[in-house]
Amino acid sequence: MGKKPQKTKELLLAIAEASSTGDEMQQQPQPQPQPQTPRKRGRPRKIVETEEKKGQELAKEEEEEDTESQYQKAKTNDKEEEEEEEEEEEKDLAAGLFFYPAEPTSFVVSDAFEPDFPIIYVNTVFEIFTGYRAHEVLGRNCRFLQYRDPRAQRRHPLVDPFVASEIRRCLEEGVEFQGELLNFRKDGTPIVNRLRLKPIHDDDGIVTHIIGIQVFSEAKIDLNSVSYPVFKKTGDQKCDHSDAYSPISGQSPFSLHQELCGILQLSDEVLAHNILSRLTPRDVASIGSVCRRIRQLTKNEYLRKMVCQNTWGREVTGALELMTKKLGWGRLARELTTLEAVCWRNLTVGGAVEPSRCNFSACAAGNRLVLFGGEGVNMEPMDDTFVLNLDALNPEWRKISVKSSPPGRWGHTLSCLNGSWLVVFGGCGREGLLNDVFVLDLDAKQPTWKEVFGGTPPLPRSWHSSCTIGGSKLVISGGCTDAGVLLSDTHLLDLDAERPIWKEIPTSWAPPSRLGHSLSVYGKSKILMFGGLANSGHLRLRSGETYTLDLEDEPQWRQLECSAFTSMGSQSAVVPPPRLDHVAFSTPCGRIIIFGGSIAGMNSPSQLFLLDPSEEKPSWRTLNVPGQPPKFAWGHSTCVVGGTRVLVLGGHTEEWILNELHELCLASTQDSNTYL
Repeated sequence: MGKKPQKTKELLLAIAEASSTGDEMQQQPQPQPQPQTPRKRGRPRKIVETEEKKGQELAKEEEEEDTESQYQKAKTNDKEEEEEEEEEEEKDLAAGLFFYPAEPTSFVVSDAFEPDFPIIYVNTVFEIFTGYRAHEVLGRNCRFLQYRDPRAQRRHPLVDPFVASEIRRCLEEGVEFQGELLNFRKDGTPIVNRLRLKPIHDDDGIVTHIIGIQVFSEAKIDLNSVSYPVFKKTGDQKCDHSDAYSPISGQSPFSLHQELCGILQLSDEVLAHNILSRLTPRDVASIGSVCRRIRQLTKNEYLRKMVCQNTWGREVTGALELMTKKLGWGRLARELTTLEAVCWRNLTVGGAVEPSRCNFSACAAGNRLVLFGGEGVNMEPMDDTFVLNLDALNPEWRKISVKSSPPGRWGHTLSCLNGSWLVVFGGCGREGLLNDVFVLDLDAKQPTWKEVFGGTPPLPRSWHSSCTIGGSKLVISGGCTDAGVLLSDTHLLDLDAERPIWKEIPTSWAPPSRLGHSLSVYGKSKILMFGGLANSGHLRLRSGETYTLDLEDEPQWRQLECSAFTSMGSQSAVVPPPRLDHVAFSTPCGRIIIFGGSIAGMNSPSQLFLLDPSEEKPSWRTLNVPGQPPKFAWGHSTCVVGGTRVLVLGGHTEEWILNELHELCLASTQDSNTYL
């Protein structure tokens, strides 16, 4: 099974040291380990009393009784001192381990080497607050606290399923968890558990134990008046219906309803978790008109979040969490689906990106815009890194100090991995075209660019396109070689692997070779390619074609036959003109929006086009967006932030003015009615 567990007190001391917020913590001396039992209990020290022998073989009976009495008294006092020391030690540990040091803190230790993380230690506070004795819980997973009855086989419906799912995910991934969860004492009394889970690693970085720090408090909830925490009790609500009989069957409409719609006899929990949560946000909004009970369920925020998470994925919904605090999941899902609130806004920021440059690459890392490299005066390749923090009160561009910067370049790509890691590939440097890979952890104390060697890399190139899949896989496609040859290959590099290796994605057919095209990710593993300057016979022409590639199973490129959508309202039937170096990005709903770039003729580069590639017959739509759009927009100077904001650097002229940003808002903001 691996290494034997460390002793409980050593684990607690390690956690207290790791979790300390800066206050010095007085650590207690560690006693010798006791391998016989998982719980540490104080053992009285052996007291040996000696008396000088005075040559007498027998002592008086009174002296023997006094000696025995003194021994018992000393033994009792010593045991009380040991127990007091242990209680004080646990209190000291609690002060450093949790963020409620004034309240009694429960400790639970689980073995990460064993299946289902069995408990190997609980302290006295746990026993007092839960009503369970140590021998009743050792060897079990701590989820039994989610059961109201000790004999129950499933968690109580009042327990938030999202929190339970998040705990399971953190345990599986070996990361820290912190949150609140409804628990139950042994007698069924509900309590609130403010829980923190902290993984403990050995010298090899392997998780050996999980420390659970719990602060229990009374749950102000009436179990007799509600049926579910997430879903109100709607099954027993009275419905308005007529007592008149049907002229066809002779039965009342309500009787017919009960016979034909047996789904309504299911419980709220089954309806919500097993049926409604598997629908798309648009379908959930539609099914809410079926009846009063379904409508009540679909209006619940927890269900709406579950629907969005199942449809869009955990990564997308995680990025949208901040917006839901303003709008709620229901409204946010509606606005992202209908794009009813989309608008252009202007944003002025401070700082400067100097020297001036063009042909740089930028991307978003959380709420930060990152810019790297570019083409300076006299085609000088730049190698500096700038950051614009949009969370700041007055955002301004700042040059960050990095170690081991990659060689200067332009015509490269810059992508973000897992929220803070940046990856640069290719481009044109002083010595010609490049095919190297560098990564940077933006959150490190001293950000350092590190080169990644991944076996045989793709051919050196520039003006290629790239995207990231699953937060760790870099995909690059096309571009141009030193000899001016256009490329059509597609390669993948998994940067999460222990030894990243470049792999060319084999396909029986590939789109014509091109540069200046775009790659957009939708549906978790699918890529959409649009536009670019492509080979067409002996010519090179701007392209308006669309291709898709699914990286799961056997990847194969296929061309989408996209028609123009005809309808009334703000959408018209116009197919996007061919273009290159344009902007293309995915919305949380999986639809693709394109605009900008280099377009022939009198077509406006600021016109927005929308495509849903998952439709059976995909159709292009145009969006008429209020506000002042940018006159020019280029792909490598546009970033998507938080899933709802698209920031275009510059855009007034063909020159990049990096202090004047245009923002395309996909959802409402607090001052969405004001266009700056």
